[in-house]
Amino acid sequence: MPFFNSYFGSFSDWLNTRRKRWLSRHGQKLSMGYWRSLNRKGWFRVLGKAAATVLLVLFVFYLAVYFGLFGWLPTKRQLKSVQNNMPSEVYTADSVLIGRYFIQDRTNVAYDQIAEPAIKALVATEDVRFYEHDGVDYRSLARVFVKSLLLQNESSGGGSTLSQQLAKNLFPRKDVGFLSMPVNKLREAILARRFEAIYTKEELLALYLNTVPMGGNVYGIESAARRFFSTSADSLKTEEAAVLIGLLKGTTSYHPKLYPERSKLRRNVVLAQMAKYGYLTPAQKDSLQKRPLTLRYNPYSHHSGLAPYFREHLREELGQWAALQKNGEGDPYNLYNDGLKIYTSIDSKMQRHAELALRQRMKTLQVDFDKHWGNKSPWAGKPDVVQAAKLRSLRYKRHKAAGLSENEIDKIFNTPRKMQVFRWRGEVSRTITPMDSLRHYLRYLNAGFIAMEPNSGFVRAWVGGISHNYFQYDHVRSRRQVGSTFKPIVYATALERGITPCSYFPNERRVFPEHENWSPRNANDQYGGAYSMLGALSQSINTVSVNVALQAGISNIIQTAHNLGITGELPSTPSLALGTADASLLEMVAAYASLANGGYQIKPRYLLRITDRQGTILFDQSNPNGQGKQVLSNQTTALLRPMLESVISEGTGHRLRSDYRLKMGIAGKTGTTQSQADGWFIGFTPDLVAGAWVGGEDRRIRFRNLEQGGGANTALPIWGTFFQRLSNDRAYRRYGYSQFSPLPSYLQGYLNCPPYQPPYVEAPVEEDRGIEGLFKKGGKKLKDLFKRRNKEEKDWQKDLEKELEKKGKGRGRWARED
Repeated sequence: MPFFNSYFGSFSDWLNTRRKRWLSRHGQKLSMGYWRSLNRKGWFRVLGKAAATVLLVLFVFYLAVYFGLFGWLPTKRQLKSVQNNMPSEVYTADSVLIGRYFIQDRTNVAYDQIAEPAIKALVATEDVRFYEHDGVDYRSLARVFVKSLLLQNESSGGGSTLSQQLAKNLFPRKDVGFLSMPVNKLREAILARRFEAIYTKEELLALYLNTVPMGGNVYGIESAARRFFSTSADSLKTEEAAVLIGLLKGTTSYHPKLYPERSKLRRNVVLAQMAKYGYLTPAQKDSLQKRPLTLRYNPYSHHSGLAPYFREHLREELGQWAALQKNGEGDPYNLYNDGLKIYTSIDSKMQRHAELALRQRMKTLQVDFDKHWGNKSPWAGKPDVVQAAKLRSLRYKRHKAAGLSENEIDKIFNTPRKMQVFRWRGEVSRTITPMDSLRHYLRYLNAGFIAMEPNSGFVRAWVGGISHNYFQYDHVRSRRQVGSTFKPIVYATALERGITPCSYFPNERRVFPEHENWSPRNANDQYGGAYSMLGALSQSINTVSVNVALQAGISNIIQTAHNLGITGELPSTPSLALGTADASLLEMVAAYASLANGGYQIKPRYLLRITDRQGTILFDQSNPNGQGKQVLSNQTTALLRPMLESVISEGTGHRLRSDYRLKMGIAGKTGTTQSQADGWFIGFTPDLVAGAWVGGEDRRIRFRNLEQGGGANTALPIWGTFFQRLSNDRAYRRYGYSQFSPLPSYLQGYLNCPPYQPPYVEAPVEEDRGIEGLFKKGGKKLKDLFKRRNKEEKDWQKDLEKELEKKGKGRGRWARED
């Protein structure tokens, strides 16, 4: 302690000594008399020292900013490769841009892709001496020094060149306290000089117009042109360019959609500036200023545009892919900032046909559904349907996660608020409670549709629902009970096990005590007789399908389904034959693709290629890799195809011929689940395999009869309308006439049998009396005895022939090539 007292005491004495010495030398300068006594030479000396001190301070300040004491400054080398945040873009197979993944909506364009009026309007309005200065306009800088620096008037503005504004756009200003304004202005001046040293004036203009904010999350002139005028930057008219350049003064104040009159006045100011500096004649200026403000506003969102459900599915996949890939600097790619180009297999025209087909059918079907229920709710007698919808809702989950009690959440759900409400006639604004909103949307039937090529697996159309803005659950991927669309897998397994298409099975109801006395019923409640496999499949006879499944083996059917790409657990019960399993539309269409391509396993493919913003390929699967392993023999699929064609010609899919007049070769199957909860149709032509599903978000929302709720009435029309539209489109007319290859002659005999055999009924015979009648009865019995023996002998001979055939060929008889 004495040491510290001694040390600080000595230091205090030293300070006092220095203070007294300074006062003795300069103390007189603190008095007014000293300054009054100064002559001109003295004043010059004082001002000179002051100026030197200020210059020294400014120089030190400049060096501090230059060398990054107030924040990092990019070098010229780094500025050469400067990259602003760019969204990743999604393209179709026919090179149509269908979506972007972005935080900032921006698309870069080259100088020659920007309309000349936009360039002239920018220079005339923002930096008329742009072509004369080297990044800093010293005349404007003097004004900024006085107003902004000395007077601290941040609103004075007006001193920044386009190069300085570019620096501000690319490298946002930093807060360094009371020095923020001078530090940021000096940083921008330094960067502007560096930009001018490495870029041409044209390159700087393009870079500026690609980075400038245009209101909301819109950045750059290309995105702004697309948003406000539904055009591209190179097609902007002079008055349109003036609107966008005028927007730079205040992206909210002069927003043409929000404040059209204010935007028009600002546009006319820009046109006047263009005339003032010789870019327009007075006559041109007057003519353009008289024109009304005409917008073609395109409020793009992730819910709008083509294939929103597909883009959302792709976004999830791409996010996982990007996190595992490294860029040149060793960092993971950012899907929202790195400007990736993503090329998909989607065909833009097919996608549009698919969306319109689904919309057309569902709009009509919803009218039928509302009439079907009338004033009665589809969930009448099932109040838990609405409660379940509430618990599923994002609103409920958010409030629950925030720790709100059930009473608090109930109060929110029963408080009216203004909201946009979906209707097929167009969305409307309503003041309703969230509970009313849930009930409103529960009444809507939804749908999914997908089309793909059976050989390549390329997905050409993907529609996940009726409106992505209001129904974001993707029904291409959702798992629903598949119904009779599963039967082709059952019959394919039977064919693989050696059961022939002309094998007959009794059409009789059967009870399965070991499965809770389950007893399959036919949709038409008709029984008796026997059906061949061909007839049973075309007429969708449930009793026969179960018998076929039992003979083929349930475990074998499950294995076939998994081989065809159906994941998830499948019930090991006879009911599997009727489609009690859950699967997605994507999986089922992929399984049918294998039935269409000769039995080869196929995996849906939709992501073809990914490049970075420089065009370097990061991922490439654009060339078909060939088919997967063969999981069904060629002969099995060859025989199954005409069986599925019979569904279209004379079975549950006949409307495709009668109502939609489709002429191409079609094979397919309808499907309807218990109580019409799900309606399906999946079919294929020589070129495409496609599937449609229709149902309520809740499985308890459905039609009450098969005629209206069956897949032939709900889902099949979507499929039919899609192919009808393709057939009428000149670009796809070939799809309307393509036909399957004929069945090989050596297989035709396997299908040459009646589809149905009615039950045998003996005609009643009048009974004879007396001795003569007795002899007749005895003779008849003897005759029947011989007949029965002959029949048994013939049956035995047939069984022997079949056994010999099996020994000679076995299952290998299906291995013959076409």
